Parts: sequence; structure tokens; C-alpha cells
Amino acid sequence: MNMGVSYEEFQFLVEGLTADMIERLVEKENYDLKTAIDTVYGSRTFSAIKNPETGLYYQSPGYVMQYLEQEIRTRMTSSATARNLQHSVTVT
Repeated sequence: MNMGVSYEEFQFLVEGLTADMIERLVEKENYDLKTAIDTVYGSRTFSAIKNPETGLYYQSPGYVMQYLEQEIRTRMTSSATARNLQHSVTVT
């Protein structure tokens, strides 16, 4: 793993960034703590943070949150579309 940082530093950066993201969801988006934790750890964004090849672990929380927020919006839009499709199939 050649990242320019040690494995311990990488882990520290990932953990700090993850904690910041969870805190932002709780404080700014009014998520409860469990939902915020589940949202972050279950996201593709978190998977990218854990992959040292992306370099995302080294970015600011605000920058990375843009990716997570887009992912959340996309997921919500997809869920709403699926519900609407299911409803229209059931009604017709």
C-alpha cells in the first residue's frame, strides 16, 4: 500500500473523516446518530474513502460530504421512483 502515509496514518485519516461526516449528518441534516452511522458506513462514498487508491481519505470533510450528499439524493430519488412505479402497477 504505497499512499505516502503509513497504514496507521491512513486509518487515522479515514476514522477522522468518517467521524466528521457522521457529525455533519447529525448536526446539519438532523439525522439521529444510528441513521447517520448507518448512512455513512453503508455508502459507496465510505467504500471509496477506505480505498487508498482514490485519495479521498486525504480530502476535507466538506469536499467528501458533497459526494455523500449526492449519493443520498440519488438514493432518495431512486426510492421514490420505485415506490411510484410500484404504486402505479398496483393501482392499474
